[in-house]
Amino acid sequence: MNISIEHFTKKIRGVAVLDDVSLELQGGYIYGLQGKNGCGKTMLMRAIAGLIRPTSGEIYINGKKLHRDMTLPESLGILLENPSFLPEYSGYKNLRMLAGLQGGVSGEEIRNLLQEVGLGDAGSKKFGKYSLGMKQRLGVAAAIMGKPEIIMLDEPINAIDGEGVEQMRQLILSLKDPGRIIIVACHDKEEMELLADKVVYLRDGKVASVDEADRKEG
Repeated sequence: MNISIEHFTKKIRGVAVLDDVSLELQGGYIYGLQGKNGCGKTMLMRAIAGLIRPTSGEIYINGKKLHRDMTLPESLGILLENPSFLPEYSGYKNLRMLAGLQGGVSGEEIRNLLQEVGLGDAGSKKFGKYSLGMKQRLGVAAAIMGKPEIIMLDEPINAIDGEGVEQMRQLILSLKDPGRIIIVACHDKEEMELLADKVVYLRDGKVASVDEADRKEG
């Protein structure tokens, strides 16, 4: 699994929100994205997901050019800010509906997934009654459902309590695989050191550095 980002620039109303970004991402690694608010973390995820087109530059996924050879990555799970689901449906029913669009994910797998993200019995509760932390957990579940080759999580531990943070970290670490790239944006530097193999620091839409994470034991 490989993602190659080559001189990717995106301008919105003349302002570069991503500025000449070049990165090589390989399967088997968890990549952390860090930087101040507005530095381009979420925009970079949107670019890799095919949700924005470049002003200039290219993105290749396993040698296929995004927006030429494919509209969207073929195997992608993504959590962006404030995940939204149908409020009158339960967490389980929301995931079943998504699974119906994707295909190949059983009801039992969804129930197991709800357990893994710490929702368990809350899977039968209406999404509209969920707390912020529960909504975030369901968003993570939707992103990793079916174990896609590219998983991108924007602040996955946002609004989740201490025990839940450890559970989420272990879940993300368990998804590491040579055929999978995981990208996580997280403002918490200590958490990033526990989670990421490599950390991409962004500043004003540019890649400031790519460093090996100072991995600590959790």
